[in-house]
Amino acid sequence: MSSRRSFLAGSAATIGLGALPVAGAVGAAAAPAGAAVPQDATRPPNLVVVLADDLGYGELGAYGQKLITTPRIDRLAADGLRFTDAYATAAVCAPSRCSLLTGLHTGHATVRANPSGAQGSLTAADTTFAQLLRARGYRTGVIGKWGFGPESADQDSHPNARGFEEFHGYIDHGHAHQYYPAYLWHNGVKEPIPANEGGAKGVYAPDLLRQRALDFLDRHAAEPFLLLLTPTVPHAPSDIPDTGAYASRTWSAANKGHAAQVSLFDALVGDVVDRLRALGLEDDTVVLVTSDNGPHEEGGVNPDLFDANGPLRGYKRNLYEGGVRVPLIAWGPGRVLPGTSDRPTPLTDLLPTLAELGGAPAPSDVDGLSAAPLLTGGAATAHHDHLYWYRDERGVTSRADAQDRQRATWLAEALRKDRWKAVRFAPVRDHALPDDQWQVELYDLATDLGETSDLAARHPARVTELVALMRSSWQEQYPRTSFGAHLTVPPLAVPDEPFAVTTELANGSARAWSSAAVTLRVPAGWTVRATTATTAAQLAPGARLTAAWQVTAPPGTTAATPWTLTAEGTALAPGGPVRYTADGTVTTPPPAPTRDSYLSDLPWIRAVNGWGPVERDTSNGKNAAGDGTPIAFGGTTYAKGLGVHAYSDVAFHLGGAGNRFTAVVGIDDFSARQSSAGATRATVYGDDRILLATPTLTAATGPVPVDVDVRGVRVLRLEVTDANARTSFDHTSWALARVTVR
Repeated sequence: MSSRRSFLAGSAATIGLGALPVAGAVGAAAAPAGAAVPQDATRPPNLVVVLADDLGYGELGAYGQKLITTPRIDRLAADGLRFTDAYATAAVCAPSRCSLLTGLHTGHATVRANPSGAQGSLTAADTTFAQLLRARGYRTGVIGKWGFGPESADQDSHPNARGFEEFHGYIDHGHAHQYYPAYLWHNGVKEPIPANEGGAKGVYAPDLLRQRALDFLDRHAAEPFLLLLTPTVPHAPSDIPDTGAYASRTWSAANKGHAAQVSLFDALVGDVVDRLRALGLEDDTVVLVTSDNGPHEEGGVNPDLFDANGPLRGYKRNLYEGGVRVPLIAWGPGRVLPGTSDRPTPLTDLLPTLAELGGAPAPSDVDGLSAAPLLTGGAATAHHDHLYWYRDERGVTSRADAQDRQRATWLAEALRKDRWKAVRFAPVRDHALPDDQWQVELYDLATDLGETSDLAARHPARVTELVALMRSSWQEQYPRTSFGAHLTVPPLAVPDEPFAVTTELANGSARAWSSAAVTLRVPAGWTVRATTATTAAQLAPGARLTAAWQVTAPPGTTAATPWTLTAEGTALAPGGPVRYTADGTVTTPPPAPTRDSYLSDLPWIRAVNGWGPVERDTSNGKNAAGDGTPIAFGGTTYAKGLGVHAYSDVAFHLGGAGNRFTAVVGIDDFSARQSSAGATRATVYGDDRILLATPTLTAATGPVPVDVDVRGVRVLRLEVTDANARTSFDHTSWALARVTVR
């Protein structure tokens, strides 16, 4: 059974970061006459990425804003590199942030839509730029909005599992809409904010996030660090303690609050820069400032008052330029040459760019291209053949819908190739719809930046070309090349019985690694022995070093307890040494059942769930068990059961004592009331052998009875997977899940 994967690096001192090459030397010969070329340094640059939430292309003074003041960011733009053609990878938050973190555009990324119910989740196969830099000894932190569920610790989509050693903020997408939350997360723990209990507005969350960010800089000033700062401003609602300079304006309260939030974002960036200077890190740091999509119109905000999209057509949710073109500023006095760039630069480029700046290998199967040479004036920066966007959005706002001509909730795609931009809409939610049934528009951005003149009828060959590129850019499933460390462990560790473990170090990059090795760390007192080779002189691109181990827990090891095993893979990559780790959990089993039992009354040895905890008995809500609607199918209520949300994997120890397992499994009434779109498949495993696999389960087809022989089975696993890429409505229940004992 595969465990979740994580990456971990040792300190900079242990892996020799001082010897890393710096990006300042790349492309230096191509610097413009009279420009100061960054000097080589003895350490890699610190990296700070500040991501605004719904900040439009025209909402900064450096991009033409007249009513809202943003002096600190405007100064960074004047002293740094300002991108005129930078793009978010989606027109709404969650898919845009997934692509930014992983370097995959929305035709390939794991999260491709905003949540409508359950949160979109990252997976163990999603390698983020934090994981890459952590492997090179960077201290990594994310502060602010994460935006991927489930809202719980110890799962693959949590920031700590995706390479960020330190996390402060919001896990849940919806929770991040609260500016006065009752709690925020600190790593895997909810930290209450007593001053905000009961709806009180005692502590403004952006102020807390600001202090957390400055504390992070203070604590890690002596080591290379990566900080991803994601404040929730200026996302709706326009909550802010003080509208400041805008209080006397004749605008609505929402517009005053929005303007003040943009200025607060500006001040926050300024505070970060000031702290870097105070710490003497100004010349050792690259700061990137950008936004996740175009301007919003929610909560009464009027983006047209501020000309929030500048000369562009569209808003948040539109695939026209106003929905996806965003500000992007790179600043670093010792690292970045000032100027402007019109290179079309999607935020998928952040992963390879940050990796190159930090001397870290990056996965070869990402869609992003490194812009690191561009930051230093290099002429050899790679350019994209085309840029692609996908939209599957159910939310709608009036201005965005008007721009889309009342198609804001239609499936949509867009593609830019050179000066040409195509946008197309599907009247039904089916990406496989034949091309001739989509409504396609074509614009020449070189002469029509505002996308006012549809040229599709005049250039049918160009339309055909761009539509073909759209087709090739979208894949329902995007298999990844393995990268970094992996660990495969069984679910159980029976004391005094050896069990097998497999570790892997995978070179998913484009260049060879040398001196590769894997090791396995086990709890104190346990024995471990390698049964295969654990080193390799070379790992070619795409190659893996796989090692097998025999592990034994000593007699008397505490029962019903999870234990962590850690695989570590090291190698010498072209940029320097790297160290990756993967954690896996094995459980010393609880006693086997001695009498007929409902599974909801037995302890589980493993529980993975796509949305919140696994819910026992009558709970069908997303919170702790017992709070929700009773489990029901077609109006028939069942007193005992387990409620889960795809993807889920729950395992129980039977110890060979069971006789039969019976249940009823299907999309329950709770999910059906939300939407008829839910579809899942359920599989019953006995010791990783398939005992039963259901057909596709939907509310319309009803539940499926389960009756399987489990004689001799030690571990019973119940797995539920999504069947139609619509996880928001995949709440599934195992009703009357019962094991009889011989």
